[in-house]
Amino acid sequence: MSSSVPSFAELLGRCERSAVHLELRDSYAATDRFEAWQRGKRIDWEDRASWWHPYDQLIADTVARGVVIRRARVISEPVSEYIRWEHYVTRANVTAGEQVRWLPRRNATAIALPGNDFWLFDDALLRVHHFSGDGVVVEDEITADQEAVTLCSAAFEAVWERAIPHHRYTV
Repeated sequence: MSSSVPSFAELLGRCERSAVHLELRDSYAATDRFEAWQRGKRIDWEDRASWWHPYDQLIADTVARGVVIRRARVISEPVSEYIRWEHYVTRANVTAGEQVRWLPRRNATAIALPGNDFWLFDDALLRVHHFSGDGVVVEDEITADQEAVTLCSAAFEAVWERAIPHHRYTV
């Protein structure tokens, strides 16, 4: 990642009203946490110190400032093992203050979707994630290009409108 790209914490720190995240992949690069889950390790949700990460605190602090954070995931069904795990760990996102929804891909056909996952901050600045075929982040791109912002904002809102709230979506 280029050093000219502000960190996620910096971008969220500048955010005043809203941050939305659209995820479009059915799997991402494996992590130690995902691999542990595959081996049967489960989170002790009662022991917050064991699973609360700096990311969760950043989200909680941002939400406490009045910023609304929403995440939408477009997913294939039946879901991949990775999505099954993501659904499981999303409890941490929700606890931190994110609103999360899931949209089965079959319900996204009429939505013009961008080619990449992204974060959109205050409807003005995009952080676009470029992944390799196996789900590793290759580069993050920052842009305020109005055409891209408009497309991504409209795509996110269309997905959000059709998507199922996390507490109602089962995998």
